[in-house]
Parts: sequence; structure tokens; C-alpha cells
Amino acid sequence: MTSLDKPTQDAGQSPPGGGREDDGQVPDSRAVTEAALFEAFGGIRGMVETVLPGLIFVTIFTINKDLHFSAIAALAVSVVMLVVRLLRKDTVKHAFSGVFGVAFGVVFAMFTGNAKDFYLPGMIYTLGLALAYIVTTLAGVPLIGLMLGPVFKENLSWRTRNPGRKKAYTKASWAWGLILLAKCAILFPLYWWADTTQLGWVLVILKIPPFLLAVWLTWVFLAKAPPPIDVFAEMEAAEKAEEAEEAEKAAKAEREGAAAENGEPAAGRHRRGV
Repeated sequence: MTSLDKPTQDAGQSPPGGGREDDGQVPDSRAVTEAALFEAFGGIRGMVETVLPGLIFVTIFTINKDLHFSAIAALAVSVVMLVVRLLRKDTVKHAFSGVFGVAFGVVFAMFTGNAKDFYLPGMIYTLGLALAYIVTTLAGVPLIGLMLGPVFKENLSWRTRNPGRKKAYTKASWAWGLILLAKCAILFPLYWWADTTQLGWVLVILKIPPFLLAVWLTWVFLAKAPPPIDVFAEMEAAEKAEEAEEAEKAAKAEREGAAAENGEPAAGRHRRGV
């Protein structure tokens, strides 16, 4: 039985890696949740990196209606933000995803010659992500749990050992899926009916509020859930216990070998080895 598949602790027993509410550790659990969400979703800087390229594009296009200049400026801003992160040796996953997203939009818009297509890849990605949240939740493996499990050092232990956290992850994934679907329900009609400038400004406006709402709901659900089970700490403890057992066996074998060299009878060796 692996560390991820062990049965849930008995009722009232504090799981490894977290305290119970009556231990007065709820504030610590909430602080850990806040830090994990901040790390997973990029925090304020990640939001800026998400919004700025689109804002640059729609601002320039509103002024001069130049697709090529607007697209190149948006891509240049994304690359600069990535380079800054690389120079500072910060986490680059959010910046990389931003560059690829903007680059894909630039290529798509220039290929079709339609400025609105700059936004289409991101809209399709949002729709796909919304469906992924919903489908994985219906399958019993909510996507938000797969994303945050490693951040909390619990991996997939929440699936079989921590039903309270699985319930919280399920609620959070439903929230993300439905919020993103609502966003798509606004944007896709605008893609067909509105002009590039109108679509662009609505997209900029809808970048942050739905995201913050989903993150806040995730924090609410997880802050009320049982603390995560630190499976990494459990594995380290198991390894240390195994090393201690091996050391004891080696010491016992050494004592028996020394006794054999001294010519002690077998019974005496066994008594000394106990």
C-alpha cells in the first residue's frame, strides 16, 4: 500500500502535515492556503503579465487601427516581462504561458488579417479550460485538486484519505468551470457582433474580476476544509524508520559476529543479540 492509498485516519485523529481546529491552527492553515494560491496563480505580478499585453494591443489598435504594430507591441511587452523574470531568476511559468499565448494570437491574427482573431486563441483556451474543470470534476478528479495538490505537498492523498479536501476541491473546480463558462458566454457573441475595439476592451475588463472571484471562492472552500496531509513528510519519516531498522539489524549482526570470534556458545550469542 503506497503512501497515497493508505486509509483515512480515525475520526478525531489529527492527520500528518496539519493541525485540527481545536489545536488553534486554523489561521496557520488559512495562511498556507493563501500562500499556495498566490504561488499557483501568480499573484499580482502574474495578473499584470496576463492583462498588459492585451491592454497594449487594444490601446494601440484603438488609436491607429494598425494590426501589425499593435500585435508586435503586445508581443514585445510579453517578451520583455519574460526576460525580466529570467534576469531576476523568478518563476517563469506564467510569463512563458503569456508569451506563447500572445505569440499564438499574433500569428493567428496576421494569418487571417482580422484583428479580432488576436483574441480568439485565448477565448478558445478559456472555453477548453472551463470544460476541463467541469469534466474532471464529474470524473471525480477535480482539476483544481490536481493543480494544488503538489503545492500543498499532499499530491493525490485528498482523493482517498481526506474526503473533506476532496469536497472542497470539487466545489472550487465547479466554481472555476462555471465562472469561465459565463465569461465565454459573454465573449463569443461579442466576437461575432462587436468590432475589434469593443471586444478588446471587454476582454481587458473581464481579465481580472472573474479570476479574482474564482480564486476567492477557492480560498473560502479550502480554508474551511481539513488541513492537507503532507505525504512528503510521511515518506521521509518512513525512510528514516527503515534506515533505523537497517542500522539496528547491522548492529545486531556485528554483535553476533564479535561473539562468534570470541568463541561464545550459540545460546549466549542469541541472548546478547536480544
